[in-house]
Amino acid sequence: MKLLLKEDVQGLGNCGDEVEVKDGFGRNFLIPNGKALLATPKNLKQFNHQKSIVQGRLKKIKVGADAQALEIAKAICTFKKKAGDNGKLFGTVTTQEISESLRGQGIELDRRKIQLKEPIKSLGEFEVSVKLHPEVTATIKITVVAEEPVAEKAPEADKAPESTEEETAS
Repeated sequence: MKLLLKEDVQGLGNCGDEVEVKDGFGRNFLIPNGKALLATPKNLKQFNHQKSIVQGRLKKIKVGADAQALEIAKAICTFKKKAGDNGKLFGTVTTQEISESLRGQGIELDRRKIQLKEPIKSLGEFEVSVKLHPEVTATIKITVVAEEPVAEKAPEADKAPESTEEETAS
């Protein structure tokens, strides 16, 4: 029996493949479960039409991802973080922070597409990949610099109270 697969079937084939299976497997499992349909000329024509529509849609998505990848490649994210003397950060640079930094530059990006190989826990420059599409990957340049220490104010309790003229007069 010749069937046209509507979805991937492990050990048999991928979506859109025309396969030859035993009659019982096709009639009792594949067709009733919606995994395949008979490979008639009418079904082949209809399936190829649907396939061309889906491929056109996927091509538009890929073109959009390519354009976004070019925007992301131009972006540079700089983070000021508190760090110790040895250059280690108190905390990490997260995907959420990277996403918000890009949003500030006018690039909308879901944080789940940002792929950190390991957490950014030190000062320096890093390259982080972003998977926009199965075929499109972009790279963001990230710079982490030490936050300038704020000059601490001298506590007012240590200052001697100024004497007023009234106190000295009495």
